[in-house]
Amino acid sequence: MHNEKLGVAIFGAGNVARAHAASWMKNPRAEIVSVGSRRRETAQRLIDEIGLACPATDDFDALLADPRVEVLNLSGPNHVHAPQGIAAAEAGKHILVEKPMAITMDENRALRDAVQRAGVRSIVSFCLRWNPLFVNVKSLLAAGAIGDMFHAEVDYWHGIGPWYHGQSWAVPAKTGGSAMLLAGCHGVDALRWFVGDDVVEVTAVSNNKLGFFEYDANVAAVMKFRGGVTGKTSVLLDCRMPYTFNIDLIGTEGALRDNRMWSKKLLPGQTGWATLPTVMPDSADVHHHPFDAQIDEFVDCIFEGRESHCNVADAYKTHELCLAIDRSIAEGGRPVRLPLE
Repeated sequence: MHNEKLGVAIFGAGNVARAHAASWMKNPRAEIVSVGSRRRETAQRLIDEIGLACPATDDFDALLADPRVEVLNLSGPNHVHAPQGIAAAEAGKHILVEKPMAITMDENRALRDAVQRAGVRSIVSFCLRWNPLFVNVKSLLAAGAIGDMFHAEVDYWHGIGPWYHGQSWAVPAKTGGSAMLLAGCHGVDALRWFVGDDVVEVTAVSNNKLGFFEYDANVAAVMKFRGGVTGKTSVLLDCRMPYTFNIDLIGTEGALRDNRMWSKKLLPGQTGWATLPTVMPDSADVHHHPFDAQIDEFVDCIFEGRESHCNVADAYKTHELCLAIDRSIAEGGRPVRLPLE
């Protein structure tokens, strides 16, 4: 370790990298030792903006060979996440990888297997798992607030258009992937996180109302979990409204709807919905995302030699479900069974 701190290199210097860097700088057991990008000047700009004292580079292979670099923070465009993650794992680096970590099933498998073979620690940026509302929801579910869950819905509605800074790689299917992989994966991951089970079958429909993306921008999927819970998720990229993340969890003794709770078990005298004051997942601003807690978790995992609940192996299943949804759309809404392999 560099000065008893984890040496961190960031590769990919866009907006989310700035939020990642700010969170790394807050952790006393980590130090950013390099920032890289496909264009060295963008990496240098990030360094200058946030006041780092480290070199900039456009040479990813040099970071793989650098003994000071113990952690690689991969925050470039979607299509480079898997190949860079595989290379980093094979070089013995711990990896933080932005979502989506893969845009094909072959990439998904290859990254999962590379991390497992290398024995490195990993975390995938489904950062909403650390959002305070999510933390409250998981706690209430563990306390039996709604009894046995039998239905769950999570929606990700985020209008994206020509103003989006990442449109050069997000719009083409070859580099952006799909609506589910680009953005809806947050909702898919939340659904899996709250239900705590694997999906065995999914059916999806879609449209591309505005035609801004090469792929269908608006998707709705229904699914069945192994234990019998039914689920629904949707992603709407053509919507023109404030960013919205809907959560509806229904059980035999109550319900959770966003930050509202109905629970006769916990609140037997309840006469109306109880509202939980908390931080909501209601902004697309990356500086609103709980990267501090995610990175703190990752550092703890590395020092303690344990896996995160949001590691590559777990995120593999979220991506598998996203790709199963895409397959159902491609096949005209045919039900798709999981696992895909």
